[in-house]
Amino acid sequence: MENHQFYIEIVATVITLILFVLVRVIVAKIVRRFASVSERIEHRTNLVIKYIHILVNILTAIVLFTIWGIRTTQIIFFASSISAIIGVAMFAQWSILSNVTAGIILFFNFPFKIGDVILIHDKDFPVEGEILDITAFHALLKTKSGERVTYPNNLLMQKGITIVSQHIEDREFMD
Repeated sequence: MENHQFYIEIVATVITLILFVLVRVIVAKIVRRFASVSERIEHRTNLVIKYIHILVNILTAIVLFTIWGIRTTQIIFFASSISAIIGVAMFAQWSILSNVTAGIILFFNFPFKIGDVILIHDKDFPVEGEILDITAFHALLKTKSGERVTYPNNLLMQKGITIVSQHIEDREFMD
């Protein structure tokens, strides 16, 4: 009977791993299709795919732990310990997490993109410039006077922004 249970675990593990690969491939294709339709730049697409793959990896690990018979209480204890450590580290760096989250939201759902000239309505420090790049943490702008300004992604979502002119030309970037 124990051998039978072992074979069931092996089959379930193989099926889970196959599904894991399929989900990663399908999600990457969906994000790439969205990026091409909405004219997003390739290196930003790769960044979003990387974040989604991390989430899929974590979920797959949880499923595999369950298949292999690790008790839910052990998983919860391990996850809560790791979460506590990460939580303490992230509490000190909450702005990093908010900038990464804002970068993903900017990828999927904002009207401006690289090459557009924008005006950020900040009463203390208004900025007008061309968007040169939008990374995981910040946007890089070039002002009319040639200055390069980095602006945190989370502030791009909080401030009012006017698109002064939109850029149509395709650019290629390498990771």
